Amino acid sequence: MNQDINFCPGSGNIFEDLGFENADEMLAKAELTRQINLIIQQRQLTDEEISQLLSIEPSQVIELEKGKLLRFSTDDLIRFLKALGKDVEIVVKNTSSISGKLTVTDTESNVMVS
Repeated sequence: MNQDINFCPGSGNIFEDLGFENADEMLAKAELTRQINLIIQQRQLTDEEISQLLSIEPSQVIELEKGKLLRFSTDDLIRFLKALGKDVEIVVKNTSSISGKLTVTDTESNVMVS
């Protein structure tokens, strides 16, 4: 009954592991969306309140809560965080690698996603 299980360690980015072209951006958008939904849950906002605060349609609130990453741009998500009272900082720095990476850091919980 012993069966060998084959597995491959993940890269830390599920979107990269699944072969998505813009894996870094998708992971960053997922983290931004997670942060937005966390704030919404903490504040116990209704869909109507969210719609008004973020200036989006009620149907878009549902998409946001479900994490529909393709529906919203990174700019949209940053705008939402600002509307929810969060500061968003973008830092550009040198790298020793050929291409750079995109990282989202939550300074309150010290969570970094890259």
